[in-house]
This record gives sequence, structure tokens and C-alpha cells, in this order.
Amino acid sequence: MAKLGKRTKAARAAFAGKVDITVEEAVALVKSSATSKFDETVEIAMNLGVDPRHADQMVRGVVTLPNGTGKTVRVAVFARGAKAEEAQAAGADIVGAEDLMETIQGGTIEFDRCIATPDMMPIVGRLGKILGPRNLMPNPKVGTVTMDVAEAVANAKGGEVQFKAEKAGVVHAGIGKASFDEAKLVENVRAFVAAVSRARPSGAKGAYMKKIALSSTMGPGLSVDVDSAAAAE
Repeated sequence: MAKLGKRTKAARAAFAGKVDITVEEAVALVKSSATSKFDETVEIAMNLGVDPRHADQMVRGVVTLPNGTGKTVRVAVFARGAKAEEAQAAGADIVGAEDLMETIQGGTIEFDRCIATPDMMPIVGRLGKILGPRNLMPNPKVGTVTMDVAEAVANAKGGEVQFKAEKAGVVHAGIGKASFDEAKLVENVRAFVAAVSRARPSGAKGAYMKKIALSSTMGPGLSVDVDSAAAAE
């Protein structure tokens, strides 16, 4: 078994006995334990009462966090002509069509979000096996297949977070940086939880939100009281 570092031991000691605490308490503890040399990301994991293998229990959506994520998001856009120019003007990092498809097929993926105009989907569709597993495939349900590429690029760079339930019914996302003020992280947590709540699928039965945990990139997790996380601001 690998030995625990001093920071991990200290964090675990600070977290001992802290179960189902309020969002405010959890954020304060996670911030205090994030002592790495880099600005750690504060992450949320939600265990939902769904089985994503069934279409009517899939949870997927997008939310713009009120205080952003603190992360620089690289955006690629599949577009031609005026729409390509619009994407570039909006700050897209990569814009292309067949040339971008060939770059991706060659194994180079230097972006965190992929947007496409509807007419580009026959090209983008060929990349499903590459982009799909990385959760990068453009999808109209989350606003990444659109003619309004300028707004989509602005949203992607302005704190928009996509979420999708994994096989075990877990939704995971970064909701800010440890350097953020506690109040801003709390606000982002509640905005994310509210978005997941609104995305409750028709097939979900019984308790929808089972467990919620917060952690930093290098730290252990803290269980958060579900009602506290879902509380109105």
C-alpha cells in the first residue's frame, strides 16, 4: 500500500468525523486542505438514483456557473465561411472543417470543448468514436450544435459546465478553484446542484440525489448534506 503524504494525512485528520455537513462547512474545509503548489480545482461528485443504461434515466445537461470555473477552456469550432469568421471573432481557439477533422483523426486533440454548426455534423459524425468517449462530441441538447457559434463560444469560455451521468449514475464536475472566495464556491455548488436537479429524467424513481461529495484535486472527499446543497440561495 502506498504511503500517505503529510498533506493527505493532515486533510484526512481534519475531515475525520465530518459527515453530511453543510455546503459552507465543506467548502471551508476543502479550501483549507488545498495546500498544493498549484491552484487546485474544487470538484463535486453526485451519486444519483438512476441507471444511465436506460434512455429514460440518462442525466445530461449544461449550466453556466455564476462565478465561472477558473479554468481556461480551449474551444474548437467546426464551421465554414461567415460562421467560421464569427467563431474566430468570438475567441475560438481552433476553427476548421475537413482540415480539423483530419487533425483530430491524426490523434491531435488540443481543445476542451467542441462546437459545430448543423451543416458540419456529417463531418463531425465521422469522429464519434474519438470525440464520444472524451465527452467532446457536439450535441444540440447542450447547445454545442448551433448556428449561434459566437454565443456558444462565449458560454464555453465564460464558465459553462457540461455534465453527464456515468455508468454508475455519478455526475462529476469541477466547480471552481481553491483560490475562489468561499461564498463564490458555495454559489457555484448550489447552481450546479440545481441544474442537475432540473435535469431529473422521467424514468428516475425514488430518491434522485443520493449522495454529494466535495473535494480538491489532491484532497480526500467530504460528504455534503443533500438538503444543504439543494437549498435556495
